[in-house]
This record gives sequence, C-alpha cells and structure tokens, in this order.
Amino acid sequence: MKSRSCLIRGGHVIDPAARIDAPMDLLLRDGRVAEIATPNKIRGGADEKFDARGLIVSPGFIDLHVHLREPGQSHKETIATGTAAAAAGGFTSICCMPNTSPVVDSPQWVSWLRQPERGAMLNVFPIAAATRASKGAVITDFRELQRAGAVAITDDGKPILSDDIMREALRQSADIDLTIVQHAEDTRATQGCSMNDSPTAFRLGLRGMKASAEASIVDRDVQLAQQFPGARLHVAHLSTADALKAVRRGKRSKAHVTCEVTPHHFTLTDESVGEYDSNFKMNPPLRSASDREALIVGLADGTVDAIATDHAPHALHEKLVEFERAPFGITGLETALALAITRLHRQYAIPLSRIVELFTSGPARVFGLRGRGSLARGSFADVTIFDPKKRWRFEASKSLSKSHNTPFDGWQFIGKAVVTIVGGELVYRSQ
Repeated sequence: MKSRSCLIRGGHVIDPAARIDAPMDLLLRDGRVAEIATPNKIRGGADEKFDARGLIVSPGFIDLHVHLREPGQSHKETIATGTAAAAAGGFTSICCMPNTSPVVDSPQWVSWLRQPERGAMLNVFPIAAATRASKGAVITDFRELQRAGAVAITDDGKPILSDDIMREALRQSADIDLTIVQHAEDTRATQGCSMNDSPTAFRLGLRGMKASAEASIVDRDVQLAQQFPGARLHVAHLSTADALKAVRRGKRSKAHVTCEVTPHHFTLTDESVGEYDSNFKMNPPLRSASDREALIVGLADGTVDAIATDHAPHALHEKLVEFERAPFGITGLETALALAITRLHRQYAIPLSRIVELFTSGPARVFGLRGRGSLARGSFADVTIFDPKKRWRFEASKSLSKSHNTPFDGWQFIGKAVVTIVGGELVYRSQ
C-alpha cells in the first residue's frame, strides 16, 4: 500500500490514550490519522480500503528495548532484518540499544542509525550511551545526543554503578527532559553467574544471580531520582518482585519512575532452563514462579508501563557452546504479542485494552514519543491490526530475524499481527 489515503473499515478500535474501545472506522491520509468515527460515518473516498471485520485495530506498537546489532555486529542482525521481524510482530516503532561495536556514544553514530541507507522498514529511535564507550566513567553529552535524535540514554548491558555518575545523569535528565534507562544489576554481586539463584541452578551446578542484585540498584536509583524533580528514570527488563516494590515506592513518592517487563519474564521461570539450554539464557535471568506472578500482577494493575522484548539476536554458533560460555539474550519481536494474548489475556484474563496500552500509549509516554501510541486525529498513521483469536505455530526457521535464538520455537500461540502500517504505508501483511 503506497497510497495517499486508506480507509480501514469494520474493525474494533482499541486506543487507550483516546479512551476508545469500540467498533470504529479509521481514515489515514498523507501519513497522518485524518479521521476516526463510528462505523459508516466517514464520507468521501480513499485510494485504498481495508476490511478489518473481526480484527482489532490499534495504534502502532512501540518496543522500547531492541538490539539491532548495527554498527559492527551484522552477523547477528541488521537494521533491515531486525525491523522486518519487528513489522511481522506488529511493531511500527522500535528503540535500539547502544551496546554495539563501536558503542553509540556520539551524535555521529546516532545520526548514522537514522540514515535511509540502513534499510529500516519502520521507525527506529536510537538510544545513546550514558557514558563514553559505556565504561561508566565519563558522561556523554546528553544534549548533543538528544539533538541528533536520541530518545533516551543508557549503558544497557553495563549498569551505571557509580552513585555520582547516576546522580549526574538524573540531574541532566531533569534539565533536558530525557529518560535515563537503567539495566538494574549490581554486577559486583553477579560476576560469573549465568542464571537465577535457585534450586535449578544448584542442580545444574551453575552460579546464580540473586534477586537482590537487581532490587538494590532499582532502590538506589529511585532514591536518587527523588532528588531531582523532573528526572525521568526507566527500569529496563524488570524481573523481580522486590524490584517491582521499589518502583511502586517511587511512583507513590511522585518520582518519575517507569519500568518495562519482557514476554519471556512473564511467561517462563528458571526451571525452563532444563538441561543447560542456552536459548533460555538471558540477562536478567528467568526468575522464580513467585517473581513471575508478581510481574503479572504489576502488568495488570498499572505499575508496569510497557511490555518490551529486549530482542537480542545471536548467531547460531555463539549459542552452541557450554551454557556458562553462551551469550545472554534471545529474539522476541515476532512472539511478543502472541505471548501477551496467550498468557496474559487468555490465561490471566487481563483485558485486551490493557495489553494494547502496554504496547502503545504506555511506551510512548515513557520516552515522550509525541504523535505515537494513539490514533487521535493528527497522530502519525502508525497502525497495528491484529487477530486476537488466530491460532498459529511459531517456527524459528521462518523468522525474519537474522538469528533464531528463541526459547519459543514450535510453540502454539493465540493472537497474531495481521497488518502493520507505518506512516500510512503497508510494511507487513500476514500470509
């Protein structure tokens, strides 16, 4: 669809930002939402029409946490292949992490990521490094990075451990209204650990990460954020009940604290590692059943602001080694919606409207992505159309990602993206 206008008719629109959960028609024109109205009320023609009967029409999904591996690691993923996988998962915007080679710690590299030559199929919003080369010592120029197009700042994969550095990062965050994203892990306590501290780790003879290594960093960061009105702190891939409690305390104190949870953390537990299966090795690691249940409660009650995939592709040979030597991370862009519907909606009765919020207006608020996450008139024409009842089987070999390191190969799912529209143009349609 490369038309100037498109009328989407007969669908059920869920737009939490606009408080819409009803049958509606949607008109897209010149890359924007031109009109949204009750069925058959939109007058005039459109270059193209799409029949969305039986489907959910929502604002385009936004993923706050994706590793596209460029520059420097294109054997794992490229911006072109990663965005193709994202489109197949229903995402219209993704935010890419800076832990590449070299690290995205300069305005030049932020601009490089946004160039058309990269072959992105959808909106790519760079997140820049908080410190030079993400070594945790010298803070980067946040203002210049923001001017170049960075939507947030992080040393993801390498937590900011220094109190002084984190304090200064939050102070600058308040000055320029830019979110600081923290990979919450006290690496001084997790060195040499490859999974959660648990009976499974004991059985396998593996060193385990204690939940306190995550919660202690979140607790410290929340306390620091409270010192700077206007500072924006976002906790990446939160995985433990105690860390969630710290976020709740921060929200109650009116600090600007947000968090995201991944589909693998609300679906799996540390027992899923089985017999050293490296496709279940990620950081944070899969946690206990009680941690998982706490995350599901947080997703349901509004404490959690977004579902983010932490899509972390690795080449096959990198994962086919001993568990302790294998890199952390799994792919996740094509299975996120299905896991949310299958697990959160079907099993735990979390309403579809809440799930849509976690993929749309929630993440848009976290990074202040104006014009995204809603279908209000004048918003960008980013639309996700999905079938909440579609039954399908995920086959990693058919993934559009360059890497296939997923724990969900062969899983049966309910719920699938049918059409993904970015700026009014069709970028994905399921077969």
